[in-house]
Amino acid sequence: MPREITSFSNSTVKFIRSLRDKKARRSEGLFLAEGLRIITEARDEGHLPKLIAFGPQGAQHPLAQEIIAATEAAGGDAILTSPDILSKMSGKDNPQALIAAYDQPDTSLASLKRAAADIWLVGEKLRDPGNIGTILRTGDAVGAGGLILIDDCADPFAVETVRASMGAIFTQKIAQAPWDEFLPWLRSGPGQLVGTSLQTEHDYRDAPYEAPVFLLIGNESQGLPDAYEAECDLLVKIPMHGRADSLNAAVAAAITAFEVRSAWRNR
Repeated sequence: MPREITSFSNSTVKFIRSLRDKKARRSEGLFLAEGLRIITEARDEGHLPKLIAFGPQGAQHPLAQEIIAATEAAGGDAILTSPDILSKMSGKDNPQALIAAYDQPDTSLASLKRAAADIWLVGEKLRDPGNIGTILRTGDAVGAGGLILIDDCADPFAVETVRASMGAIFTQKIAQAPWDEFLPWLRSGPGQLVGTSLQTEHDYRDAPYEAPVFLLIGNESQGLPDAYEAECDLLVKIPMHGRADSLNAAVAAAITAFEVRSAWRNR
């Protein structure tokens, strides 16, 4: 049976709230997901939370009941509490009806099975967690293997990232590595490194993409460093027809990734 928490000062309330902080997430090896849709996506991908908190309304949905029962059966902690305490846990005035804490996966390059997909997305110094979440969602939609984050990126397990991923945090592999570690790993096997850049005339719609493609997206404001572009097997450009000289990183990733698929389909 779920245990009930009625006090704002309860240690579990403080613990869940602490997982909104990157340092606590790293220390505990956990991250938060909020809402029935994402938590159901996680269950469908074989991931049950270590801890799930919910209000009386949140426990009424049949899917929520299934996940709560499965969490308890697997040895996880199920907590019934009030909407006000859920708000305290989530840091939002209108919290989701369910909040769950999950184990963070292994994010080493060694954990990736590069042969599992013909497209992988790579982000360099992405600073916006919403962009990272959106790119994960794009990866799921385009059938990518996952997202490799290069150098100093925002935390892929931040609440904002998880929310923007719409459940793709559980379907896409995530790896984190410095450039000097990523490049030798990439060159140790098959893989075409394709960079998006303003420093090329090669139209993204007319490019010789060769599987597996590792699609490299640069920092939101600065793009890719020259040294990184020099290591790419192919640079492609999305032509701009207005005043803007570039697109949002997540938008550029989506447009280019789907064009890779289209190019292979039409070949």
